[in-house]
Amino acid sequence: MSQRKKKGQNNKSNEITKGIFTVLEKEPGKAFNYKQIAAKIGLTDTKDRNDLIKKLVSLKEKKRIVEESRGNYKAIASTKSYHTGRVDITGRGNAYIIVEGLDEDVFIPFNKLKKAFHKDTVEVYIFPKRKGKKLEGEITKIISRNKMVFVGIVEMQKSFAFVRLTDHRMYTDIFIPKEKIGTAENGDKVIVEIDEWPDKADSPFGTITEVLGKPGEHNTEIHAILAEYGLPYEFPVEVERFANQLDTSIKKEEIEKRRDLRDTLTFTIDPKDAKDFDDALSFKILENGNYEIGIHIADVSHYVTPDSILDEEAYNRATSVYLVDRVVPMLPEVLSNNACSLRPNEEKYTFSAIFEIDDKARIKDQWFGRTVINSNERFAYEEAQHIIENQNGNIPEEISIREKAYSVSDEVVAATLTMDRLAKIMRKQRMGEGAISFDKVEVRFNLNENSEPVGVYFKEARDANKLIEEFMLLANRKVAQFIGKPKPEKTFVYRVHDEPNEDKLMALNGIVSRFGHSLNFKDRKSISSSLNKLLEDVKGRKEQNLVDTLAIRSMSKAIYTVDNIGHYGLAFDYYTHFTSPIRRYPDVMVHRLLQHYLDGGASAKADVYQDKCKHSSDMESLAANAERDSIKYMQIKFMQDHQDKEFIGVISGVTEWGLYVEIIENKCEGMIRIRDIKDDYYTFDEKEYAIVGERHKKTYQLGDEVIVMVKNSDLIKRHLDFSLLGKNK
Repeated sequence: MSQRKKKGQNNKSNEITKGIFTVLEKEPGKAFNYKQIAAKIGLTDTKDRNDLIKKLVSLKEKKRIVEESRGNYKAIASTKSYHTGRVDITGRGNAYIIVEGLDEDVFIPFNKLKKAFHKDTVEVYIFPKRKGKKLEGEITKIISRNKMVFVGIVEMQKSFAFVRLTDHRMYTDIFIPKEKIGTAENGDKVIVEIDEWPDKADSPFGTITEVLGKPGEHNTEIHAILAEYGLPYEFPVEVERFANQLDTSIKKEEIEKRRDLRDTLTFTIDPKDAKDFDDALSFKILENGNYEIGIHIADVSHYVTPDSILDEEAYNRATSVYLVDRVVPMLPEVLSNNACSLRPNEEKYTFSAIFEIDDKARIKDQWFGRTVINSNERFAYEEAQHIIENQNGNIPEEISIREKAYSVSDEVVAATLTMDRLAKIMRKQRMGEGAISFDKVEVRFNLNENSEPVGVYFKEARDANKLIEEFMLLANRKVAQFIGKPKPEKTFVYRVHDEPNEDKLMALNGIVSRFGHSLNFKDRKSISSSLNKLLEDVKGRKEQNLVDTLAIRSMSKAIYTVDNIGHYGLAFDYYTHFTSPIRRYPDVMVHRLLQHYLDGGASAKADVYQDKCKHSSDMESLAANAERDSIKYMQIKFMQDHQDKEFIGVISGVTEWGLYVEIIENKCEGMIRIRDIKDDYYTFDEKEYAIVGERHKKTYQLGDEVIVMVKNSDLIKRHLDFSLLGKNK
């Protein structure tokens, strides 16, 4: 049985916590040791019992249980109804508290929020549950604030101001004394920091720290998106200065410490508009007929050294942020676009994973270490795709990144075709082992010189993309195996992906069945293969984007951690992120740990790296949210110029207040409010994912095609309203 299967879903930790409280609270006057608790909740696996011990220590340190004598634990009877959890505020101002170990979230009415904000960590008192009612409680203490910096619009008064926050989950405005308004003017969009919330004050008091500009202006809104998630849009002066003073020249003495691959055929394949090239492939035919293929990654850790001001900034950012019209890089340009960018005909320091591979894509040997390369060519994906499809290197002018037609050498063509063939074998094998093929269509915009959207197009993965993907996956998997498999275990940074939640899969099955699809729940492999069949079957159909989105949402979230449970979506028992240190801090950590262990170093401190993993996962989530918001912003901007046009869309969501509709031709999503549908009085049918007219019984259901027009577009709130013209016959 695989390690992933033994650990199961991420909620295993929750089950252990729940089991501990079930045992201790059943007999609150009695103390139990870990063996007794394990026996009562049925934990027999050594790893689960070790997790139980860790959880007991953690709960004791959090003062949720008490250690009566060494190794013997009991419930704290007097605080049985008090729990610690995270606030999740709804759009209507009420909240739910998510408490680890509880099966049900705790409902908090608005009048019992006690000034808590969205995602704050709080202490909550849970009222005795009434039969048939949801769990309710009240917040008794704010333990820690999730954030104190917000974005809003200034409303000036005579001798003070209020900032009305743009986050719809913030139920209060912020009072700004006259001396803390700064240069802000009425109507400006600003960043405001909360200083305090006096007991008798209706609103918290704050300081305006930055004026972003006038609402609706392009740069104002893009900077506001970043600010809402606490993401920077420029580097501190001292960080830029430090980076610019780095010696980025290639030294003879440094080359001598590395494997020299400057004479090996090497090239990069990236998007045509890429500015940083952090990975390259090399290719050589060996005397025994096998292939030596190298995956070469920019050696960021050579320049970004631990505890430097540059390292601190990279760690704080943890990731580059890819907005529609710009990249907010993790590293200053001198590194990301120059020293660490594997540009053609330039010697570069790299960290490499090199494999001997036979004709059937079987790995015969491997090597990891620091190298120096000199890339021969830079290709765009379109150019590599042309080579694969046409079996030649005659690149036409219309796809050439050199702005004219040119010919690629026979050696490069042969290398590309060979690696494409090997990549397809590896991909087929991966799919056969249960990997899931999420090739979701990505929305992209054609922008003019003023960053205005003039067109929408869709990015899809083709053979050239999949070639790069497979070799990057190979490097990531093999690096993780190299460190993770040998015993005793060493601390390492893994990228893990837990098994999907069965309830979410059942809900997905209920939705896709309306389109004639189904999932097979017989076993893990059946689920994976039926998911792949579903994703393949919907390609090109009206429901594709809806099904792709819902399928992704049914999956667990991939995270960074030192506790390896494998990667469900890729069907790998060991997986890490090694291939993008220019834009991901976890990859920098992986490079450092890998070199440390190659040098014979002892296992690193797990708790230190676990904290860094959690921070990296959190920042990745914030960056993803900012990226989605920037796409939504640009979609609304695009639709503002199409207000008089009728569109065919698919109902992508149904709620008690309206229908979400995604336009088929451009993937822009907006809402039809129920109150705006005048031909009947419609009510929400949660089970049928539909709204139903009371008089005529007309239904609008998830997946139905409808005809819509833009009714209202709000760039500031990033909201798009549609008018319903009827069903598409």
